[in-house]
Amino acid sequence: MSTPREPEPDVIAGERRHLANLAYRMLGSLTEAEDAVQEAFARWYALPGRQRAAVASPGAWLTTVVGRICLDVLGSARVRRERYVGAWLPEPLPDRTEWSAGPAVTADPADQVAVDDSVRMALLVVLESMTPAERVAFVLHDVFRYPFPEIAEIVGRTPEACRRLASSARSRVSADRAPTTPAPRQAALLRDFKEAWQAGDIRTLVTLLDPGATMVADGGGLASAVQRTIEGSLDIAGYLTHIAALSPDLTLLERTVNGEPGLVAQRDGATVTVAAFRLAEGRITHIWAVRNPEKLRPWTTTPARP
Repeated sequence: MSTPREPEPDVIAGERRHLANLAYRMLGSLTEAEDAVQEAFARWYALPGRQRAAVASPGAWLTTVVGRICLDVLGSARVRRERYVGAWLPEPLPDRTEWSAGPAVTADPADQVAVDDSVRMALLVVLESMTPAERVAFVLHDVFRYPFPEIAEIVGRTPEACRRLASSARSRVSADRAPTTPAPRQAALLRDFKEAWQAGDIRTLVTLLDPGATMVADGGGLASAVQRTIEGSLDIAGYLTHIAALSPDLTLLERTVNGEPGLVAQRDGATVTVAAFRLAEGRITHIWAVRNPEKLRPWTTTPARP
């Protein structure tokens, strides 16, 4: 009878991209996702060689471990975010073709995350409203198509309970879903928005914003940011023109943010704000502005293109 052989290191390393995609969607944080993946690999290599050789599917083992780590992180994150200064927003994800500055940065966790509809900022914000178990069940089942018996092993509940968790999460997502605006139309509207913002044209800004639009900023206590939700097109337009007047040295760039058109503000070549948007019926309904420098690390390599 042959002795099971331990998987080759390349086979294990090949799971990193999949695990990073899982963890980012579960946590909404590139930094925490990378930590979760690193911890899973550390636990794998802490196993005796004989135990590693006996694992039938290393990928499934690592997925289970990452899922459980993410559950723990989400549970503790609720407590941490109660102490967070101002609003907490997910870390914005750049398009790798726009931010990657060459081989020196290809190991960045942002390079591991595939950009699709499941990383849209609007969806990640909804995921933040879920319980940890709902979020993990939804991501594993609805995004990555894991069967409920496998999810049950990760979440520590019955398959039927996991089915209910995913259904509850799905209902939240459906209730928040807005009609899709074609990317070219989004880009054109945001270009008009950028130009009006730069010109301090409050009247045009108001016409581009939905009357009930909201704006949320995340500075994390490390960058100046309004700590309340700004509501209404007139108040948002007034706030933005005030910022433009105070910071004439800001450069606004059109960029892809979490797979959709967005804006990046830079000062002296350094990214200071990444803004994601939601559009409906030809107007901007939500603005999420991330200013916390700890969440902008992948964007510091973004070349200053117009």
